[in-house]
Amino acid sequence: MAVVRKLRQKRGWAYTVAVAIVKPTLLATSKRDWIGGENIPATGGCVVAVNHISKIDPLTLAHFLYNHGRLVRFMAKDGLWRVPVLKAVLDNTRQIPVARMSSGATDAFSAAVDAVAQGECIGMYVEGSITRDPDGWPMRGKTGAARIALATGCPVIPVGQWGAQDILPAYSKKPNLWPRHTAHYKAGPPVDLSEFAGRPLTAEVLHAATDKIMAAITALVADLRGETAPAQRFDPRSSGVSEIGKYHRPTGREDT
Repeated sequence: MAVVRKLRQKRGWAYTVAVAIVKPTLLATSKRDWIGGENIPATGGCVVAVNHISKIDPLTLAHFLYNHGRLVRFMAKDGLWRVPVLKAVLDNTRQIPVARMSSGATDAFSAAVDAVAQGECIGMYVEGSITRDPDGWPMRGKTGAARIALATGCPVIPVGQWGAQDILPAYSKKPNLWPRHTAHYKAGPPVDLSEFAGRPLTAEVLHAATDKIMAAITALVADLRGETAPAQRFDPRSSGVSEIGKYHRPTGREDT
């Protein structure tokens, strides 16, 4: 697939190594269907809000954004920083650790706001974890993306994805590399959050803005799947399902 937009940002050693190793691996083991890349801002601070379906999709999303001229900074669970070699990579690529379900998430929010102010692209899995929806649809979102966007005025670019779960099933550590599967990505225009501009960031405002972001993502996923999304998004909390950590689907597969 042709490069849509050349990268103009400087990249450190970790990104250089990752591009040299990960990109050829993805090209050899998967196929790509990329739509709407022109909606990714060429420059300037932004939040890319995407659904989460597989542990491999940070790599496929980074590939999508890289080939559209952006290096992404993810907000990722802080446990990843406990792996020594991985910690060095995460630090050099300036990823942002999030202490999920704790007061430490405030530090991550401040770091993301600063990054956006510096013109960087923040990648956010709005659901906070791989979806718990039994059919893989986007589930209820968390308010972080909306909070950053409303605090900074930056655009939120919704991205729907489908197919990464065929490359690496959501609750498996064993990839399916043959036959090659396709990672489908579709970026939409910025979510219109103008109705919330200038309003206090109350829980009501943040949840309403988050619902608009999740609706945009879900519409893109429905388009990629060629299916109608459920009328109501799955809510782990009201369904008695753990939002983070280990999780069992009816198939018995486990997310660790």
